[in-house]
Parts: sequence; structure tokens; C-alpha cells
Amino acid sequence: MRIFGIGTDIVECLRIAQMIERHGELFIARVYTDHEIAYCQQRKAATQHFAGRWAAKEAVLKALGTGWVKGISWRDIEIRNLRGGKPTVAFRGGARDVVERTGISEMLITISHCRSHATAYALALGDTEPAEEE
Repeated sequence: MRIFGIGTDIVECLRIAQMIERHGELFIARVYTDHEIAYCQQRKAATQHFAGRWAAKEAVLKALGTGWVKGISWRDIEIRNLRGGKPTVAFRGGARDVVERTGISEMLITISHCRSHATAYALALGDTEPAEEE
């Protein structure tokens, strides 16, 4: 396995809470998938979970090496959890196109949060040699 990229992000939970308060469902529906919304809203500290997924999406984009480019939306990256709680990443749309084009076969992600902050770290792995920059 080769490392294609790494990414990390940290966000203040209060910032996400303010975005939700200010923009409500419009913000939530623009950033999170239906599955993510259901997951977070079922949690006691929903804001911390929304913030954790925000940080995870940012970390994944950094690991992809693209950042927010045209053709990738927030909802193209979905953070899910395996039965034991381990977070995983599912790609759609423009993000899936980037993953397929670059040869990334696995994205490892870890998320942590407390009352004040949420952080995430992502590692993009693949079996092939990354494309050389010109």
C-alpha cells in the first residue's frame, strides 16, 4: 500500500452549533447526508457529532489533495460507522471520481471530539504509484 495523502482538521463545536442555529435545516441538508443527519440527531451531544463529521470531511478533502474544487460537494463525502464504532468514508459524485482517477483504494479516518472541539485525521491509501506532478 502506498500513501497518497494525509489530512487533518479541527473545528470548534460552537461554530457548528451557531451555523445550525443560524441556518437550520438548510445548513444541515447542504453539508450532511441523510444517514449522517440521522446518526448525529440520535446522539445525546448531536452538535459534537455534527462537528466531528465536518472535521472528517475537511480532513478527507485534504488527504485527497483537492480541497474544495468544482464538482465536489459536502454530501459527496459520507462518514459512516461500523458496528463497533469505527468511522469509515463513502464517496459519491465528484469525490468518487477523484478517488477512482487517483487510484485511492482506502481512506482511513479517525474522529475525536469533546464539548469545545472536534478533530479528524484521514489517510488515503492505494495500491498504485500516485501520478507525478508536472
